[in-house]
Amino acid sequence: MWDRENMAALVAELVTAQVREFAGGYYQVPVGISARHIHLTREDVEALFGPGHRLRPMKPLSQPGQFACEEQVELTGPRGSIARVRVLGPERPASQVELSGTDCLKLGIDAPVRTSGQLSGTPGITVKGPAGVLELGAGLIIADRHIHMTPEDARWFGVEDGERVSVRVGGPRGGLMGQVVIRVSEKGRLDFHVDTDDANAFRLKQGQLLELVKEGTR
Repeated sequence: MWDRENMAALVAELVTAQVREFAGGYYQVPVGISARHIHLTREDVEALFGPGHRLRPMKPLSQPGQFACEEQVELTGPRGSIARVRVLGPERPASQVELSGTDCLKLGIDAPVRTSGQLSGTPGITVKGPAGVLELGAGLIIADRHIHMTPEDARWFGVEDGERVSVRVGGPRGGLMGQVVIRVSEKGRLDFHVDTDDANAFRLKQGQLLELVKEGTR
């Protein structure tokens, strides 16, 4: 019997194949809506959940090896708090909090738009878990819009890692989303990641296909 991660891999492969087959001359990408979440180091996992605690996978995410955990934390800033923020695994070399602009307004924190892992000069935040409270000195970002893909996908789309493209949305609240970063990895799966602010503004749905627009082709 296949586990959830293998099933997710098969679904992702089928989606990519369908995107290529039915694109109708357009370069299309499926949407993945990313809610607020936190990544933690081994040290910070133990500080928040107790010595020796190991993250408990709840469900696989679109990118191979990544998963949502059963664990949740509370975030607190100068103006307020947000409870039940999901922890994502696996553990990372540096703890990182990814919020929407709306979340940051509620907390009273001015966070920059950054690519994941680019944490220099970012603000910190208070994180509360069942076993302790952690004062992160840095690591809070609004994640940039980005598209995960394999090298094969990149060749098919005609793009490179780190390149910035746009994504066109149709419909009554449609428009062009710019400054979308291409992220190429051998383990990547085709997915256009946006936060809940973008998803609400453009009325996007999980898995919806959108057109990738390269510079000079608008």
